[in-house]
Amino acid sequence: MAPLADTGPSEAPPADTAAWHALDADAVAGRLGSPAGGLDGAEAAARLGRFGPNRLTPPRRRPAWLRFLSQFHNLLIYVLLASGAVALALRHWTDAGVIFGVVLVNALIGYLQEGKAEQAMEAIRNMLSPHAVVLRDGHAVTLEAEALVPGDRVFLASGDRVPADLRLVRAKGLLVQEAALTGESVPAAKATAAVAADAALGDRAGMAYAGTIVAQGQGTGIVVATGDATEIGRIGHLLASVAQVATPLLVQMARFGRWLTGGILALAALTFAFGRLVHGEPWQDMLLAAVGLAVAAIPEGLPAVMTITLAVGVTRMARRNAIIRHLPAVETLGSVGTICTDKTGTLTRNELVAQSVVTADGGYTVGGSGYAPEGEFSDGNRLVDPAQEPVLAALARAALLCNDAGLHRDADGTWRMTGDPTDGALLALAMKAGLDPAVELGRCPRRDAIPFESERQFMATLHHDHAGHGLLLVKGAPERVLDLCERERRAGGSAPLDRGRWTALTAELAGRGQRVLALAMRRTPIDLSELNLDDLREEGLELLGLCGLIDPPREEALRAVAACRDAGITVKMITGDHAATAAAIGRIFGLGDGVTSGPELDRLDDDGFAAAARTNSVFARTTPEHKLRLIAALQADGRTIAMTGDGVNDAPALKRADVGVAMGRDGTEAAKEAAAMVLADDNFASIVHAVEEGRTVYDNLRKTILFMLPTNGAQAAVILAAVLSGTILPITPVQILWVNMVTAVTLGLALAFEAPEPGVMARPPRPRHEPILTGRMLRRMLLALVLLVACSFGFFYFHRLQGDGIETARTMAVNALVVGEIFFLLNARGLHGGAGGQGGAGLLSAIAGSRPVWLSIALMALLQLAFTYAPPLQSLFGTAAVGAADWAAMIAAGAALFLLVELEKRLTEPQPR
Repeated sequence: MAPLADTGPSEAPPADTAAWHALDADAVAGRLGSPAGGLDGAEAAARLGRFGPNRLTPPRRRPAWLRFLSQFHNLLIYVLLASGAVALALRHWTDAGVIFGVVLVNALIGYLQEGKAEQAMEAIRNMLSPHAVVLRDGHAVTLEAEALVPGDRVFLASGDRVPADLRLVRAKGLLVQEAALTGESVPAAKATAAVAADAALGDRAGMAYAGTIVAQGQGTGIVVATGDATEIGRIGHLLASVAQVATPLLVQMARFGRWLTGGILALAALTFAFGRLVHGEPWQDMLLAAVGLAVAAIPEGLPAVMTITLAVGVTRMARRNAIIRHLPAVETLGSVGTICTDKTGTLTRNELVAQSVVTADGGYTVGGSGYAPEGEFSDGNRLVDPAQEPVLAALARAALLCNDAGLHRDADGTWRMTGDPTDGALLALAMKAGLDPAVELGRCPRRDAIPFESERQFMATLHHDHAGHGLLLVKGAPERVLDLCERERRAGGSAPLDRGRWTALTAELAGRGQRVLALAMRRTPIDLSELNLDDLREEGLELLGLCGLIDPPREEALRAVAACRDAGITVKMITGDHAATAAAIGRIFGLGDGVTSGPELDRLDDDGFAAAARTNSVFARTTPEHKLRLIAALQADGRTIAMTGDGVNDAPALKRADVGVAMGRDGTEAAKEAAAMVLADDNFASIVHAVEEGRTVYDNLRKTILFMLPTNGAQAAVILAAVLSGTILPITPVQILWVNMVTAVTLGLALAFEAPEPGVMARPPRPRHEPILTGRMLRRMLLALVLLVACSFGFFYFHRLQGDGIETARTMAVNALVVGEIFFLLNARGLHGGAGGQGGAGLLSAIAGSRPVWLSIALMALLQLAFTYAPPLQSLFGTAAVGAADWAAMIAAGAALFLLVELEKRLTEPQPR
């Protein structure tokens, strides 16, 4: 016997464990030293000491204090901390408190989100079964699953969660739901025969993997891997090793923060040096001026506004069934250029439906969707009444009687299926043909049955009617049912079986991605009351026909994929399902005719793999490693990738993708915890809605930056211009702090609530490395900055020349700056075209703008009136009352600024498509 490999509880499984499925059961028992009576207690204890408990090792976690402190390691946070320190130095306690509060809130959000991400591994660990029925010392005993060791013999029954990776030595009607590992919606039929060493996970019929669930039948298996050495443990290791990719927004904001910090520090240093060296001003005054410039230039409200903008996007997405778990993912969706999607339940309904019926008399298409027994039969363009088609009616009756499923209607009108999905689809087919299950079973009750087993690949039932007749019915894999048939049913009677024709028809249906079943019957004597295999073989059966079943595409998903193409987004389907099924669904969705399988990917070198990822759109029989490599290869091309999934096998790729999207209804907890977004309705169309919201969020963030930088910059530029010209400051530092504070909580927030601009989904995805500020935006910002400074300086010097006091001149300078900012806010509403993004509507579209914009303008106006006329604020900020004519002049100057910026848009911006 080959020695057992001691991997230790925290190491990856040895490579040779991948071949257990290729060995026959006796060879596995020999290699693992697994006697027929089970391990004895002493040997089991010794192996437990060597291999460790059957549990998944938790990942190493950073201490909570270190996780919290790491949230402050960001250049933009450093800028905020510096601005807070400046505010403290100037004894502006409120501003300092607000700034430090924003920093703390951001840190807490990041800390909590990081903690949630670590729950993905916990969700995987919780999938292992707590107990198992094991053969020890010749007796069946129930043990804690942690006590299992390689070589143990474990019993499985319907409803059990498989406690470890098992090589099956006995399987009786055993069906295992492996969707969490393979993505297949239909339970996998299990057998004991060995398969090829390179068989995909979903094709390893002789294996039962930890964490999967027994849907039907019984079995016995030898434990071949426990704990971290199991397939689910290997996925856990893979998940732990995957580094989450920084979102484009965070990368861009980090780059933007570095640029902004350098610019502000350079301007502050220039201000200080120029005032000292050129004008000989006292260093204390110049330090205060430099500090004032820095306070004016730093957009301390930007992180808060960014968070609020993202939160608004979260709320909008939630209304469209997309639940965001990580705030930056809101914006990342807007840059998605490729969506890698699962098939089952996302593009398709995850409900089997009988779509085709073929009898010796012809083929029929069956309408309807899901398990609702509503739909019509057609032959080409002609509707068919099944009651007038005797062979079709007989096939429908056989589908109902040789069936263990049930259908019932909920109070809300939704049809629910109990039992095997295949049986559910056939029962719905019979009910569409006008048959009532209770009536038919009453007329022809069941007397005996041979249940489906993977070795036989068919099910048989025996029925007796009340007129002294017996009826034997069989349904199953066409090749096995055809072996039992000698004749075929026709409308005019019975005829010899044309096996070649039926084999070709089976291949045709399978080529459409349909799962094909054959149904047959035979009359029996009334005295036959027990059914065995010899009864099927003694006398040949009569073939009724074929049924083609498919998990149909979602209609809304078809429209959503088309919308993705219009938006320049590539859709790729990556599934663990069979290649033929994947190819058929791919054709329906317009993803191309070709399909690349997991084994084919394994044979490619790195360059070939990257080329396949880039050019192919449908991938079948994929493993978690395949999905992870496909995501990484696409990201290496500079694409922003969204990945959908619902199983444990999807968790590593969900974590690696720029936006991982898990299914909320049928997804595993591991997938949800690894994802950044969860779909409440498991619907691909919701992803497209989320992309639209993501593009809107990014537009609104850009609008906010477009508005805040020139307005903050104008305040700093006023100080810089005054220092460079050696004149008195038109605006004092305390007045600048006022403008900063009130605009941050009014005008700065308004753009977060902007609706999508027209044509937002007609634009191609933005490149991953595109800077957040484009050349056109920088030019527009510079124009706005110059105009705002001109307004402020112009009104200040005009009133000084008129002989007004310094308080009146400065009040005019501040209010002119604020009025100019209000009008520029209307400009900033439209990135792509006129104000509000209406492509030419200009002032009219601005006047008809969003409610948040006008509420913020109204609030800002009230604050400025208090700033100008309220005696306490006049004393605090050094302001004075101004007349109505002064306000009219400032509004006229603001309107001129608006029109000049709109003119720049018309001259430089291409009109939206």
